[in-house]
Amino acid sequence: MSRLATLPAIMVAPNGARRTKADHPALPVTIAETVEAARAAFEAGAGVLHAHVRDGDGRHTLDAGLYRELVAEMAQQVPDMPVQITTEAVGIFSPEEQREAVRAVMPEGVSVALREMWPTDGRDRDAERFYRWAADETIAVQHILYAPADVDRLARYLALGWIAGPVQTLYVLGRYAPPEAGTGAHLREFLHAARPFSGGPDWAACAFGAGETACLVQAVKAGGKARIGFENNLIGATGALAADNAQRVRELVTALGTETIVR
Repeated sequence: MSRLATLPAIMVAPNGARRTKADHPALPVTIAETVEAARAAFEAGAGVLHAHVRDGDGRHTLDAGLYRELVAEMAQQVPDMPVQITTEAVGIFSPEEQREAVRAVMPEGVSVALREMWPTDGRDRDAERFYRWAADETIAVQHILYAPADVDRLARYLALGWIAGPVQTLYVLGRYAPPEAGTGAHLREFLHAARPFSGGPDWAACAFGAGETACLVQAVKAGGKARIGFENNLIGATGALAADNAQRVRELVTALGTETIVR
């Protein structure tokens, strides 16, 4: 069974697909930098790494070789911290390229945006086979949901048997473009949309903007988990740029209270 069969309390997302060192000098780009950022975040209280890899020019890629290298380095240097890779398309990668990357890496966990893997509402046999394969291989799939409408689609596909459970979700509060900060109102909209899920999903939230910590505390109080890091927000508790991802994790741990954190 994957160590990510149940989401940890805190996931760190240290870089994402879009930001560069021009946005923050401590944003990790290379594999070595990502592993070091993950180690520091783990020591601060994060339980899993949400991993993006970059090519030689610092651009987002789904290169399976780079992902395997990162996973191997993590196993050597931070062995108690599992790795969740991503299939984020960023307008570049097709659903088939996303599926090929996961099959080539065979990760413990992967985040998959429903609207990217399954672009058209209606039955998609290729997407359906992918989700069934991942379930059979005990690869923990976290469904990235960008809007309550995505929650509705996922609930329908589960009811129809097109996607197999158990279900892990990530509710994305706010967005990159046009820029919109996450709010508690966004979270409430997601939770309202998620009511049809039988038994409720194992869910987490991430939030864009300086209100990231407040949104994540609200999510945990509502029974969810938290994903935090420079992928979504660079601002620390004081309103200034955070020094690094580990600072953001420590600030969230402090806001939640240490008794809440269970890796």
